[in-house]
Amino acid sequence: MDIRRRDLLAGLGSAAAAAAIGKLGAQASGASRPAGPGSASQGSTPAFPRKQDFDIAEGYTYINGAFTHPMPIAAANAFRTAVDRRSKLGAPPALRPAGSTPQRRPDARAAFAALINAKPSEIAYVQNTSTGENLVIESLGLNRPFDGNIVTDELHFEGALVHLLELQKRGADVRIVKQKGGRIDMADMARVVDRKTKLVEVSFVSMYNGFQHDLKAVCDLAHAHGAYVYADIIQGVGAVPLDVRATGLDFAASATYKWLMGDFGLAFFYAREELLGTVVERPHWSYESAPDTDLHLSPFDPEYPKPVTYTPGKEAQHFFQLGTTASAIASALAVSIPYIHGLGVENIQQHRIPLLRRLQAELPRLGFTPQTPADSTSPVLTFAMKDTTEVGRKLNAARVSVRVAPHWVRVAPSVYNDMRDVERLLEALA
Repeated sequence: MDIRRRDLLAGLGSAAAAAAIGKLGAQASGASRPAGPGSASQGSTPAFPRKQDFDIAEGYTYINGAFTHPMPIAAANAFRTAVDRRSKLGAPPALRPAGSTPQRRPDARAAFAALINAKPSEIAYVQNTSTGENLVIESLGLNRPFDGNIVTDELHFEGALVHLLELQKRGADVRIVKQKGGRIDMADMARVVDRKTKLVEVSFVSMYNGFQHDLKAVCDLAHAHGAYVYADIIQGVGAVPLDVRATGLDFAASATYKWLMGDFGLAFFYAREELLGTVVERPHWSYESAPDTDLHLSPFDPEYPKPVTYTPGKEAQHFFQLGTTASAIASALAVSIPYIHGLGVENIQQHRIPLLRRLQAELPRLGFTPQTPADSTSPVLTFAMKDTTEVGRKLNAARVSVRVAPHWVRVAPSVYNDMRDVERLLEALA
């Protein structure tokens, strides 16, 4: 067992997480791979598809992971157990062997940190991806008038673009690079990044068409001009290999209800540790800002009448967390993220490529206009169509779920999909 996996399980203290990984190891076969961020446990290659790991109704085809990803059964069970703990009063604790110690509460931040090659101290819980993007703007002081500019592109997340365009209305110099053929050309970005650029904001994988940025190239460009980089990674992390050390990424955020297989209401925020307390201003304060906050209201307390003592913490959670987190979701993530580790993100990516290629070959013949670059390996595949009303009707009748928007359709296969699912989609649309 490699050090990363051993530390992961120890940090989580979760029997369910260990069981999820153990199950994968028992079912795995194939040649070994070197360990790395998101790599399979012990270098094994698990078998796909993973339909048995999810509760999928008979006759239903779900190819819509980019919209919201289902929880694995084991993660959903961990969620239910956490809810039970909150809803039952006075129930006796589970019997433990003599001499054993109580399980530590699972902390999914350690698992997420390992997934992206970060340190747990660089990860904070936040509510959602947009909270992370707003925290970056606030922490760098870009929500106030400043002498400089922010660079982004039109394939960035729509919610972030709303935020940046509102800053532009208030006088900020926001530069938006246009797409060409479903891509963002680094040469176009280089033309608008200069010595006055303070921040470059991008989506790692575009929610619209799955275009994947070369984050190292983006970071190299920004850092050469003294700027920082924030990436919205929600449509990539868990489905596309990501190493924040290798890319040089400064900030990132991801909610957990997509490829991390969690739920709404809890997200991860990454901030490079060298920036904490130097470049990054503390945007907010709460009892989470200090690991040693202590109340002294008792007249018998030696510190009385001082009401509270605290020492500001130095980790990401002390800078950015504002209080309680969604503990049941965190319990589910303490299983789902090790499950992803066990599968290996590279293996997940390789599994879906034949499915993507089949869809890219066949859907244009049915009148769909490709929006995703032909060589894309991300989990998001998008096609344009003038009127998608009939598409939605056909898919509903066939019990096939993909994202159907007014002028585009997005297909997003995951670990539980196989070529039979793709053929059901194509048959429904034929």
